[in-house]
Amino acid sequence: MARVYLSLGSNQEPHRYLRAALNELRDRFGKLDVSPAYRSTSVGFDGADFINLAVGMDTDLSPDALNDWLHALEDRHGRRRDVPRYADRTLDVDIVLYDDLVTQGAGHLDIPRKELKHAFVLKPVADIAPELRHPVSGRSMAELWAAFPAEREPLFVEPL
Repeated sequence: MARVYLSLGSNQEPHRYLRAALNELRDRFGKLDVSPAYRSTSVGFDGADFINLAVGMDTDLSPDALNDWLHALEDRHGRRRDVPRYADRTLDVDIVLYDDLVTQGAGHLDIPRKELKHAFVLKPVADIAPELRHPVSGRSMAELWAAFPAEREPLFVEPL
C-alpha cells in the first residue's frame, strides 16, 4: 500500500462536487485524512473562486492506475475536457505526493505536483501532514508552509 496525498478543487457548485468526490474516495479507498477547505482566487485564468482541500489516503493502485481512476471520478462529476485546461471546473483531483516517488506520466501525471508551490495546495497538505517531507527538497510541509509568503495568495477557511 502506498500513502498518497491528493488535491481536490472546484469552482462550479464546489460544495456539491467536493462532497461527492469525498464520498466516492471513501467508498473506494476507506479512511481519509481530510484537510479544512479553503476558498481562493483562481490561478492561471480569470474565473470564479475555487474551494480546495487535501486528502491523505492509502491505495493499492499504481500512480498511473490511480490517475486514471481520478480522471474517471472527475468525468463522472461533469468535468469537461473539451475546454481549455485552465478553466472553470466542477471537479479537479490531482495526485500531489505518492510515497516518496518522483515521476511524470500520461494524463498530466506529475509527482510531486508542481502546484505545491501554491497556497491552495500546500496549506491543505501541510494541515494534514505537517511532518511529511517533500521528496525532492527534503523539507517538511510545515517548513514549506512557514516559508510561504501567505499574503501573496490569501486563503479563507470555507465550511464544506
